[in-house]
Amino acid sequence: MAEYTIKMADERGHVLEQTENGASEAEIRDRFAQQGYFVYSIKTKGLLSTEVGLPRRRKVKQDQFVIFNQQFVTLIHAGLPIIQSLELLIKRQRNPFFRSVLQNVRDRVRGGELLSEAFAAQQVFPKVYTTTLLAGEKSGNLEEVLGRYIAFQRLSVSFRKKLISSLVYPALLVAVLIVMLTFLITFVVPQFANLYHTLGADLPTMTSFMLAVGVNAKHYFPYALAVLVVIGFFFFRWMRSEGGSTYLDRVKLGTPLLGDIWLKYQVAVFSRMLSTLLSGGLPLVPSLETAGESMQSRLMAQGIQSSTRGVREGGGLARSLEDNSVFPQMSVEMIEVGESTGALPAMLNSIAEFYEEDVQNALATAMALIEPVILIVMGVVVAFVLISLYLPIFSLGAGSLH
Repeated sequence: MAEYTIKMADERGHVLEQTENGASEAEIRDRFAQQGYFVYSIKTKGLLSTEVGLPRRRKVKQDQFVIFNQQFVTLIHAGLPIIQSLELLIKRQRNPFFRSVLQNVRDRVRGGELLSEAFAAQQVFPKVYTTTLLAGEKSGNLEEVLGRYIAFQRLSVSFRKKLISSLVYPALLVAVLIVMLTFLITFVVPQFANLYHTLGADLPTMTSFMLAVGVNAKHYFPYALAVLVVIGFFFFRWMRSEGGSTYLDRVKLGTPLLGDIWLKYQVAVFSRMLSTLLSGGLPLVPSLETAGESMQSRLMAQGIQSSTRGVREGGGLARSLEDNSVFPQMSVEMIEVGESTGALPAMLNSIAEFYEEDVQNALATAMALIEPVILIVMGVVVAFVLISLYLPIFSLGAGSLH
């Protein structure tokens, strides 16, 4: 008998967490399912993973995962058993890590675990996926639920690709500016410093300043690079901490123009995810918890967790979100309409579509403003460096004419 921590919800959506002894995760799940509970998390107490040997910090690529689920649904629709479907997909999987994960899933399902339990035990898949699988298993309609998840993933991948593609050109401009300045200051400027030192000419203040910067940069560049690497390492560690990620998220949301885009993007992701979970048959409280844990924005996740407590205590979703002052007022009003009409999943989809389009338009406008600014900054900086370097030559040329 092993000891398990079980997280479940009753018919009213109240979430409970307790420790139970049982022969296996499947036995524990069946026991509480027969009592009318909705079980969506079972973990072996005291262990981080029930399987040793698989690298758990790696992730499966999202595009690859979507293709796998499309093929999986097709095989299930054709009438193949789950284990046989997994066998066929394992043979066709070229990624060694993903193949080993699927083999572990197959072995667990063959041993009597639920498909959702087997995927959750891998610790490399998003919680929204394993929760969706559990909803499909509970409702007996796994194919339809997986179809909704695939549609959700397709939209998410497409939306993310559009956002990334719109940021490629500004990022390229910034990279070119950094490389150009590094080359000018560490290579070109020291060459001019040697030239003017040989000539023994009097130099303008602007030129002396630029030559001092170039010479020092050339001498101390390796040390400065090492310091930047160390600072970057500790900054990355700080970003991963609770306080650091919360602070940076607050800075993101407070940034003019871009902060509003980031907030709307998070609202769109949350709305799409919550709609998918509710359409799959999950109660509202477990759906909110799963969506909240999947958010990138720490402040948004904290607001959703607080709203979940309000819903669990009997409050409405719209009122709970409004009390936390995280979501835009328009999205709260649309959620309130969806609640009052009994069409919350459909309304959440409408919210996601509205904010996805709004984010794309706002980002296009922002990039139209940012790109000229970057070009102007590049021109000003390069012009300042070149003028400061060539100004003494012009002065020497004018002096020789007299």
